[in-house]
Amino acid sequence: MNPFNQFYRKSQAERLAVVQEYLSMNQTPHLTDEIANQMIENYIYNYELPLGVATNFCINGKQYVVPMATEEPSVIAAASNGAKRLGNITAVTAKRELIGQIVLLASGKLREVVDALAESHDDLLRLARETIPNMVKRGGGPTRLWTQIHEEFVTLYLALNPCDAMGANVMNTVLETLSPQVQTITGCDAILNILSNYTTEAITTATVSIPLDKIGHETAQRIALASRYAQLDVYRAATHNKGIMNGIDAVVVATGNDWRAVEASVHAYASRNGQYKGLAQWHIDEMNQTLEGELSLPLPIATVGGTLSVHPTAKQSLALLQCESATELANILAAVGLAQNFAALRALVTDGIQKGHMSLQARSLALQVGATIDEVPQLVAKLKQQPRMDSQIARELLAELRK
Repeated sequence: MNPFNQFYRKSQAERLAVVQEYLSMNQTPHLTDEIANQMIENYIYNYELPLGVATNFCINGKQYVVPMATEEPSVIAAASNGAKRLGNITAVTAKRELIGQIVLLASGKLREVVDALAESHDDLLRLARETIPNMVKRGGGPTRLWTQIHEEFVTLYLALNPCDAMGANVMNTVLETLSPQVQTITGCDAILNILSNYTTEAITTATVSIPLDKIGHETAQRIALASRYAQLDVYRAATHNKGIMNGIDAVVVATGNDWRAVEASVHAYASRNGQYKGLAQWHIDEMNQTLEGELSLPLPIATVGGTLSVHPTAKQSLALLQCESATELANILAAVGLAQNFAALRALVTDGIQKGHMSLQARSLALQVGATIDEVPQLVAKLKQQPRMDSQIARELLAELRK
């Protein structure tokens, strides 16, 4: 029997007991002051986020329990519901490569600089690989170099396979080692030696196919239309993609990864053709009578090194995922994003987004106006009977409740 079945119906204590038994642990992980003080500057105390798990995920035929750290109500419920309705999600990461840049000021001799770097390609790539021999032994490391002209600048690009690490520090080390040699070869000043957070060589694609008789032809048609509109209107595209990132960011944070790097890369990718567009797309396959969904996006993440190697909750989140590689984690993230998008679009084109939010919003509102934990259920019940909910109404109902 699946211990996470009907997980949302259990109490918080019961959920924790399930997770502790699942991981064979007897206490909740805690980020100590000693560790936290080594992680950042001017440390004072920890800022905490609620951590929950999304259930029902089947990705590439494997069942997952997905940890999510988020303060936003309905994110975990939507992800779990979307995953349940979608069934098995296929996800593929063709390759994982970071891109780094050595930017040269080459005014007046652009072509000469490009030719000089082309002649030195093999020597520079060899030097780059010699800089990080351990990563090369693990099957990673620098893979190729190329150049591009940007007005008065010539940029030397380096692609690097970081294995299961995020690879930012490794990339910057390689670039700073190469830079003096590059400047000698070209006679140009290097303005920048830095990785790019636009990881176009680390694209993950999640796809799913849902029979129309399972979702309903009219609902499927409306989802497809809403998806198409997110390709046309940047105002809608931004919200479309924010919903996707609701789920992805929550898992990225839970696993100790760099959510700023992921956000930067994803939103740059959404604009890759000159207009910001929705990332997840849905269409109806009339021949097979299915709704087809697809989400492709860059995911610069890791399962070793950095914060996730020292943060106890991040380590436990990875253990909960039973994730064996950064590629597998990328596949999970893309699948979560697709499920999150499906749940949001389905809500939007049927009952509207507010219906699913109502209970969670009422609970949050009750806490905002000062209701005690014992008063929250009663106040939530009263709020849900109102034609609208706001803080003034919540305060008035709480005052009545306390009379």
